[in-house]
This record gives sequence, structure tokens and C-alpha cells, in this order.
Amino acid sequence: MEMTPSNLAMLCSAAHFLEMECDDDDGPAGTPNLKPQIEKFLDGIRFWTWSELLEALKLCQGLFSFKGYLEILDRIVDNLIERLASPGITSPNTCSSNRSSFQFSCATSSNNSWRNNCSGATWWFEHLLFLKIDLLDKVIRTMISYDFDHGVVSRFLFHYHNSSCLGAAQAEKMESTKVVIDLVLLLESRSISCKDLFNLNRSAVSLKMSRSCINKIESLIGPLLDQTTIDYLLLPSPHGKGQAYDVDFVLRLVHIFFFGGSFELTSNRLMRVAKMMDLFLVEVAPDPHLKPFEFEALITVLPDAARESHDQLYLAMDMYLKVHAGLSEKEKISICSTLNHEKLSAELLRHLTRSLVFPSDAKPRAYVTRQSRMKTLLQENDHLKNFFESMFRKSFKNMEANEDVEKRSYDAEELRGDWEGMQNGTQMASMKKSGTHIMSNAMYLPKLCS
Repeated sequence: MEMTPSNLAMLCSAAHFLEMECDDDDGPAGTPNLKPQIEKFLDGIRFWTWSELLEALKLCQGLFSFKGYLEILDRIVDNLIERLASPGITSPNTCSSNRSSFQFSCATSSNNSWRNNCSGATWWFEHLLFLKIDLLDKVIRTMISYDFDHGVVSRFLFHYHNSSCLGAAQAEKMESTKVVIDLVLLLESRSISCKDLFNLNRSAVSLKMSRSCINKIESLIGPLLDQTTIDYLLLPSPHGKGQAYDVDFVLRLVHIFFFGGSFELTSNRLMRVAKMMDLFLVEVAPDPHLKPFEFEALITVLPDAARESHDQLYLAMDMYLKVHAGLSEKEKISICSTLNHEKLSAELLRHLTRSLVFPSDAKPRAYVTRQSRMKTLLQENDHLKNFFESMFRKSFKNMEANEDVEKRSYDAEELRGDWEGMQNGTQMASMKKSGTHIMSNAMYLPKLCS
């Protein structure tokens, strides 16, 4: 019988069950050994077409149970990954059987990264959906060992997971989810879509996966929290809790963001998370079943430096206190203790002073003094500050000009008095000069004071 990619799996199975895989000395007398022939046939695997390679891989999945034939499966998987990782492979047609295109050198691969060779090439996703879950694990690990693009690998994993769960039984869904979670953990966090992780988490929660599996997903989501949106945080509360949303889930993600990630916590990342948390607070504040200690935990989970403004925080507190009117004064003070008056806008600061739901200890000691109002006004309206400064400078210039005029008038009168004194006598000139001097000073002082 001629060996072909389509009957390779059948021949391997026959050799195993008929014990035609042993050396001549070990096997039954006269029994041929098929294994060397199969291995020799695989030497020409680089000449197979893409369809032949896929067919052989699909049919050979059962070889996992035959330890002696795992190396045959390894050779098929290796050749498949080499073709996908080769530059310029964008379709099955370009996966040709050219001898020179698919020769693999370990020395070359150790020096030259294969990363990004297949970036954006997702044409093969549908071709590999036939993989059973144990073979999927082997294929993905081989891709990673070949330094395959992690972004493409993660996209394929989520695509595979969504497809494999359609119409599958509960046990199959759980097995697929568990394997995908473990494989995603092998990838770089930056290459994984935050949206796909949240969808994977929803699937795991709905399947009632173990706490350890869900913790693994959350460990991946936490460091990417600044990349998500408010919609993905609004996860329904677990059964048995009266809350509308899962507050504990959000608190765990924030904790991982601060303490469980390897990324640098820049100010921009902190501010993005703070804005999203403020939006989440506004969403959960009207929930009548949200306990005071839970709301307080959401408020205090972020450091004060993460928020540039406390306006959204104030609005969330205002809504929560109105809905939970029966809180004690101690509970209200504990909730409002985080509020920073200096980070409130002037409008909300005035609203706080008139609010009846906030405890008195949460309000400014002196509501708003005249000095603080002027300071706030000048800060928010810088053009008024510039206007006042220009007016003061103009007034001083006018005063200096008037002073020069008065001085010149005084000098003129003094000269005129001297001239008349020479004509009419020194006494009259002296009186006139003195009187003029007093009048000049009397007119000048009020202008300076004004």
C-alpha cells in the first residue's frame, strides 16, 4: 500500500495494534517493521500541500494515546507552525511545498526572532478549529516556543474558545475554558485584548468555574484596568446578593492593578482608572442594597493623588446619602471623610454648604470666606485678575501725572509771587506764596488717598 498523508494515521494505528513497530529481534518472526518506513515517508513532509498537512494533522490527533508515535505528531505540528511563521504567508496558496521555503535552522531561529512574521494574518483561524483540546495545547505551546506573535495567538485562542463552546455540553465548555485560561497565561499581557478577557471571565462565571480559574483571569485583567471601559465593570452581582453589580469583583481588579501588575503606574494610567472608578461609583450609588462599608471601600480604594477633581466623587456621595437616608451620623461621616474640599469646584462647594444630606462635619468650617471667594474667583477668572492689575497700574500713573502738574503749578505760582513781591513788596509776595502752597497740598492729598 502506498503511503499518503490521508492514510498515515491509519498505518500508525495498524502498526501499533499489530505490533509492527518493533525491531526484528524483538517482534514476532516474519513481522515487518512499519515505523521506519513511516518515518522515512515523513522526510518528504515539506513537499506536502497545505490541505494534505491539515488532513494528516486532523487524522493523527488520536496518536496522543500512542507514546511511540508522538514524535510523528510532533513533526507534523512543527512543519505546520514553520509554514505559518514563514514571511509572506497570507493564504493557503502561499503555503507552497517549495523545498527552500520551509527549511528550518535552529541556529538561525535562535538569533532571528520570528515575531510579527504572521502579525495580522488570521486566515488560518478557521482551518485549525478542528483541533481537539489536548492537541490545541500542544500547537499553542509550539507556537510560543517558535516566538510566534503573541497578539495573533491570543486572538486565535479566543476565537477557538467561542467556536468550541457553541452547542457544546457543559463539561466540554468547562474543559475548553480551563485550557484556554492556562494558555493565555503564557502570553505577554500587552498582547491580550482586555475585551476578550472580560468575555472569558463572564463565560467562566456563568459556567461556575473554580475560584482558582477565575482568579487567573482576574490576574490578567487587573494590570490592564486602565484600558477597559465602564461597561465591562458592570458585572451582575453573584446569586444570593441583593446588589445590582459585583462590587467585590471591581475591588479585586483595582487591588491587582496597584499591587499585582508588572507595568509602571504612571500618572496618566492612575487618572484613567480614577475616572472610570468615579463613573462606577455614580452607577452603583443609587443601589439601595449597597452596604455603607462596601460603598466606602469603593471610595477609599484609590489614593487621593489619583483624582484631580472630587466633583464626580461628591455627586456619587450625594446620591448615595439621599437613597440611604437612614444612615447614622457616624456612617455618614465615615463615608464623607475622603472628600477633599480643595478639589471641589466652587459650584459644588457652595452646594455642599447648603446640602441637608451631608453631615455638618463634612462641610467646611467657615462656609466660604470673602478671602477664599476672591481667591477662587481670581483663579477661575484669570482675566479679571489681569484687569484689576492694569486698572491699579493706570491709577498710579494718573496719580504721578497729577503730582507733576501740581508741582509745575506750584513752581509757576512761586515765581510769579517773587516777581510781584519785587514790585509790590516782600510781605505781600510771602503771603501769596504761603497761601498757594497750602491750597496745593489740600487739593493733592485727597487724590492720593482716593
